[in-house]
Order: sequence, then C-alpha cells, then structure tokens
Amino acid sequence: MVAMDALSFQPLSPVSFLERSALVYADRTAVVTEGGTFTYAEHWLRVRRLAGMLHGLGVGPGERVAVLAPNTHVLLEASTGVAAGGAVLVALNVRLQSREIATILDHSSASVLIVDRDLVQVGQESVELARVSPRVVVAGAEGGERDEYEELLGSAEPRRVPVEDEHSLLSINYTSGTTGSPKGVMYHHRGAYLQALAMAFHAKLDAGSAYLWTLPMFHTNGWCFPWAVTAAGAVHVCLRAVVPEVVWQKLRDEAVTHFCAAPTVLTSLAAAEQAGPLRRRVRAMTGGAPPSPSLLRRMDELNIEVLHLYGLTETFGPAVLCDWRPEWDDGSPQERAQRLARQGVGNVIAERVRVLDDTGADVPADGGTLGQVAMRGNNVMLGYYRDEEATRAAAPDGWFRTGDLGVMHPDGYVELRDRLKDIIISGGENISSIEVENVLCQHPSVEEAAVVGVPHDHWGEVPVAFVTARGSDPVDPDALIAFVRERLARFKAPKSVVVGDLPKTSTGKIQKNVLRETARSQPSS
Repeated sequence: MVAMDALSFQPLSPVSFLERSALVYADRTAVVTEGGTFTYAEHWLRVRRLAGMLHGLGVGPGERVAVLAPNTHVLLEASTGVAAGGAVLVALNVRLQSREIATILDHSSASVLIVDRDLVQVGQESVELARVSPRVVVAGAEGGERDEYEELLGSAEPRRVPVEDEHSLLSINYTSGTTGSPKGVMYHHRGAYLQALAMAFHAKLDAGSAYLWTLPMFHTNGWCFPWAVTAAGAVHVCLRAVVPEVVWQKLRDEAVTHFCAAPTVLTSLAAAEQAGPLRRRVRAMTGGAPPSPSLLRRMDELNIEVLHLYGLTETFGPAVLCDWRPEWDDGSPQERAQRLARQGVGNVIAERVRVLDDTGADVPADGGTLGQVAMRGNNVMLGYYRDEEATRAAAPDGWFRTGDLGVMHPDGYVELRDRLKDIIISGGENISSIEVENVLCQHPSVEEAAVVGVPHDHWGEVPVAFVTARGSDPVDPDALIAFVRERLARFKAPKSVVVGDLPKTSTGKIQKNVLRETARSQPSS
C-alpha cells in the first residue's frame, strides 16, 4: 500500500519549476545568451547534464560547488543544475578580489570552481591563495580555444537527484562582510521555491514575459528570479555586463518586459543618451536603497514602472515590498513617489513584518517610533554556515533581526529610517566599515582609522576614511586608497581620506556621528 504522505506531500524544490516548464514550454525560448538561444527542453537537458558532469567530477551530495561568472547561461544553468545534482551552490561575487574569494572557497570547502573565461586570472589566483584545492572548470573560449565546460557538459549523462528534505541546503550566499568578515547564509529548497513564486506573483511574470538579467545572479541567487522566471515560462535574457547603452538596446530589441536593478543602475539608465520612452510598459524591481521621488518620476516618463522591494541576503532577497493600492493612484506625483519609497509589507508568502523595541515588543504603529525591523518565516535563512553563535545572535527569540531601524505606519507599512550597524550601501553593495578600517590600519603610516558612509548622488553612499598618522611622516591619501584597492574590492575603497585627530567620547569611542557630519560638509566626487 502506498503511504498517504506520498499521495499528499511532495518536498518543495525550485528544480521542479524547470522540469515543469521543459514539459509545458518545451519548444519555446528559455534563454537568450551569447551566440544563441536555448529552448526550455534544451535548457533542462543542459541543466541535467551539468548535474551529471558534477557527479563525474566526484561531487557528492551536499558538497559545495562555487561559480565565478557574470550573468551568462553558465550561472543560470548552475542555479538549478547544482541542486539537480544534489550539491550546494556557492555563487561568487565577481567584484571581489582573489583574497576575498579564497576566504569563501576555504569557508565553504568548495570541491569544484566553475569560472568564466574573463575571470580565469582572479579564479586561479584565488585557488592558489586558498587552503582547499577545488577542481577548476573554465567556461567559455575565444579564438578556437578549448571550452572545457562545454566539453564536459556534452559528454555527461543527464542526472537528477530527487530532493528528500525540502529544508536541506540548496545554496550558500555570502554577505559582503557587514560585521568585518563574510558570513555564509544558508538557503533551503522550500524557501527558494516559495520566494520564487512570490517574485513571479508580484512582478506579474507570465509566459509572455522577457526578463533582462541586469541584477547579478550572485546576489542572493538573483533574488530567486532564476526560478521565478522559469516557473512562469518566461524568457531569460542574459547580460554579461550592465552597460547603459546595451541595456537600452536589449530593452528595445529583445522586447524586455521586466528587470531588477539597484537605484544607481536606474539612475545610470535615466542619464544615458539612449534614454527615451519605451513603446511597451516595462516593470523594474528595485532595492538596496529607497529610490528618490525624482528618480521614480523620471522612470515613469520612460514608461518604466518601478516596484520598490526590501530584503537582505538572510531573507532570500526581497521579503518586503511596497504593495501598491489602487486608491493611491489619484495622489499627486510627489505623494505617490513618497508612498512608493517606503519599504512596505511582507510579500505574499512572508510572515508579518515587525518593528521591535529593545525588549522585543512591537513599537506603536504611529509612523514615528523607531525600532528594529524583524522577520521570520519560510523565506528566512536556515542560519549562518558554520557559525551557530552568529545565528543565535541574529535570531535570539525566533525572529531575525535585520539590523535596520524603521517605523511602522498606521496602515501596516514599514519605512526604514536608519541603520543599526555602520553598514555602508554603495551601488547596492554592502561595505563593512570595520573591514576597511582593519585594512587601513595595516598601512605603516596609519595609527587609527574610522570609515563612514556619506550620501552620493550616483552611488547612494560612498565610504570616506578618517585616519590618524603614525609618527611624524606625512600621509599620502592617494597611496592609502590604492593600498585598500590592492586588498579589497575597488568599491570598498574610500573615495577620500582625511588625516587628523579622531573625535572620541570620554570612554575613548570614536564619534562616527561627528565624522559623518564632517564628511557631508565636503563636496562628493
């Protein structure tokens, strides 16, 4: 007799979306990428061959597979193919330096590294610096060179490992080191499945949609859109690099209907020479920082509708969105933009978002009382990989503390007001002030350092450093900036350095609030 749980229960996994779409939309275009296209049937076969390839390389269940690639079909295939093989995906930030990537390879104990042809040098340097020795597979080739990825893929037997436990590990997404070192955020199959459905629902994706990959797939697994777009049977339009003129060309020539981007990318698109009203309405999902009212108005003029989302790596990306109400349509442009700039409410599969005081109680929903934003539910991480202490600290009572301060409005919509930690968000990327300070203090001419974020018209925020000199020798600010760039990703380096005494409290704590005001009084660059 068949057990009743087999009749009425099936473990949820985002892999099943592609399996279904390969059946329903077999002959329809699934992927537009460099040099060609793949139908859904072809995409599903390549994904299963990737699973077979990993098996042939000795990757066992639960082992980690790292991928260093831009938004090409390779990373899109890995988003599902690694899981189809029973392994765990570690998508690497292509903007990181080799030392930073080596740290992640070691922490995750990656057994395989798939690296794009344009990133081979940093990939090889990372492996040389790492303690682990992953098998490196290079994807892509030019001028008749060997494409190892395609060769291995073509000879592999298609494979699909069933998911027995929907709470098992699907991927590890590394934060940008907001407390000084990156943490591995563990995603489970169930959460990714449900979050993908939420994104498809709120973005209004369907089989007639075409999604442009402007958002990096390495960011929280592309906000789960690799699976959301696939679930809808829509077209993935891959994009190796976000260049405004190329984006505008794709928006027009590929009949794009959706894309995701940080406000800085939207600003770049609005300022491009190619900017002009699109013939069809395009929906853009944005997050990382609140879009300004002026930017929202400009996007509307370009026939781009903006949906404001909010979330963290720990929440599978956008767990909160500014869910628009029809009765708000009659407001003035300024009123609509102000409402749209709020973070909003939990998405359709999320639990209620809360704003808590120091005791863990809800703050009054008065739009003015500050508290820390907290979440829990199916689209919250399993925890931090190999870091139980950090996991307990982040969720002391079963509610994940985001580290963001906000208010709860009477209508139940959350609005962020400040950050609990000294995180700098520049162009949608998180920068840890502690991490940058530690590097600055490694320089022989620096005695002490403090890094703060200051507003910037394009990037939202940029880091500015204040340092105290060691000894009597002069300090060269440009040399310090170059010193940081050699050790960290370029976007983490301070845009300017001020040399002098640091203001401190009576207990010796650096007064970063004073430094922020000082930095804001200086012109941005």
